[in-house]
Amino acid sequence: MMRSNYDKYPEVAVPGMAGQCWSGWPDVMGILLQRSGARVMVIECYVGVDVAEIAAAVREALPSAVVIGTEQAFHDSAEIERKVAPFLRDEDLLFGSISSLRMEDFLCPSKTAALRERIASGTDRVVLVGPGASCITTGDLVVFADLPRWEAQGRMRRAELSNLGTTNGGLKWNLQYKRAFFIDWPVCDRLKLGLQRVDFLLDTCKRGEPKLITREAAATACETALSRPFRVVPFFDPAPWGGQWMKRVMALPEEAPNYGWCFDCVPEENSILFRFGDTVVELPSMNVVFHDPVRLLGPRVHARFGLGFPIRFDLLDTVGGGNLSFQVHPFTDYVQRHFGLTYTQDESYYLLDAEEGSSVYLGLKEDVVPEEMIAALEAAQSQGVPFDDEKFVCRWPAKTHDHYLIPAGTCHCSGAGTLVLEISATPNIFTFKLWDWGRLGLDGQPRPLNVERGKSNIAWERRETWVERELVNAVTAIASGEGWREERTGLHELEFIETRRHWFTGPVAHHTGGGVNVLNLIEGREAVVESPTGAFEPFVVHYAETFIVPACVGPYTIRPHGESAGATCATLKAFVRA
Repeated sequence: MMRSNYDKYPEVAVPGMAGQCWSGWPDVMGILLQRSGARVMVIECYVGVDVAEIAAAVREALPSAVVIGTEQAFHDSAEIERKVAPFLRDEDLLFGSISSLRMEDFLCPSKTAALRERIASGTDRVVLVGPGASCITTGDLVVFADLPRWEAQGRMRRAELSNLGTTNGGLKWNLQYKRAFFIDWPVCDRLKLGLQRVDFLLDTCKRGEPKLITREAAATACETALSRPFRVVPFFDPAPWGGQWMKRVMALPEEAPNYGWCFDCVPEENSILFRFGDTVVELPSMNVVFHDPVRLLGPRVHARFGLGFPIRFDLLDTVGGGNLSFQVHPFTDYVQRHFGLTYTQDESYYLLDAEEGSSVYLGLKEDVVPEEMIAALEAAQSQGVPFDDEKFVCRWPAKTHDHYLIPAGTCHCSGAGTLVLEISATPNIFTFKLWDWGRLGLDGQPRPLNVERGKSNIAWERRETWVERELVNAVTAIASGEGWREERTGLHELEFIETRRHWFTGPVAHHTGGGVNVLNLIEGREAVVESPTGAFEPFVVHYAETFIVPACVGPYTIRPHGESAGATCATLKAFVRA
């Protein structure tokens, strides 16, 4: 078997900033104390950060300081539950609506005023630490302790954290995730974006291994990423239908039973690794988006999507696994009315690999009767009666490099034996599962189905003839040259993402066209991305790796490299249609 060359820990090297990065609590606290003659130090924390670890490190380094946790200023739990309840819809295990709350809404005015008075009137050195610290006092030195969402999810699963303003560490992790998605993360992102001053950023991804960088180093890191192609850190997750392809091709740990997911371009949840000399700092990749969204996304995409990164790439592995859940994504007007989102999860399946006899389920049979199909789905949900997919659902043969387009409202799933590159818009958790093949989740419990919501979002006219014409391998030749050809493979005209496939044995000229590009090397062991003007260092990518090219990069070329020199390679590029 050929060795894996998939890079699971891609880095962005930041030049000239090695002297503005420190690691380990002794050095971190030493720098903070050295740089600060300040009486009041504010350590603002993203939700999920281990506040107790930070407080303990402060007390050890500065025993004379008064260390205050921000929880002292929060409303009591009953008031916080009252405030968040309208956004959580407790009767729904999965869905709510994006909160309009701000961090100040979690702070009790009388408690906050008393805490401010205590800080202002004293003479002792004070360190205020926790979420909302910067809302309570401006401080003489401000540190932002950050955490990517994926690490926060891991801590939820290990019952290591509570949601914002609560002590609910024993709550089932998927309910914590729901609350974080709709409440905590929007609140903390609004605070992060509104901060007028940050002197240092603190990487808290690994307990006991803090990394501190200056504000200037953080800005330089983001600028470096924006000037060149870059990758975010992929993360992998098992699934009830998960397979073995990624374990083999990407050299993942063998002890996991399977890997269903590889999230390799979901900036809202991924992290990004910045190398400062000998030290690697891990921060949320959304920090790059927030730093300069116009340069990253391009003016046109930014005008449409604001601070959202609209293109998502992930991998779905069912090789040696099972069928994905049969599902549908909601229409745009539905997510606007019910969830407070501005767009929905249109998507597509690109087959990176497919075993003989594998298939994709997409669209409905010509003679389907909606009421009959819904009754069958409801019986499967309530009574455990197997859903007769052959009666209702179209099944298409899956071959490597097929591309199936899935605009919202189209019933679909990939079958067993496939490795899917899923290209989609980014609203994340808004999938309505209609049928899960009668299996249990990894926790041994039935997975939640959403037939009631799903039936309001099925485009019943998307039947076999229409699907074959509109959604199956809609490939169009675009251009060709010496050693390359370009094809349009989708997405559907109802979707805002365009995809282009390039086959090449030599250099191919690309241009961002003023909008962010997201690409994956879908054929070939290795390729190199280069600037025709030398604006960035050559960037090597490997098979199945996803990478981002910021809009401001403009022209770039891609050619086979290393082990693929002289061989045929291919990339799939996605961008937002003009």
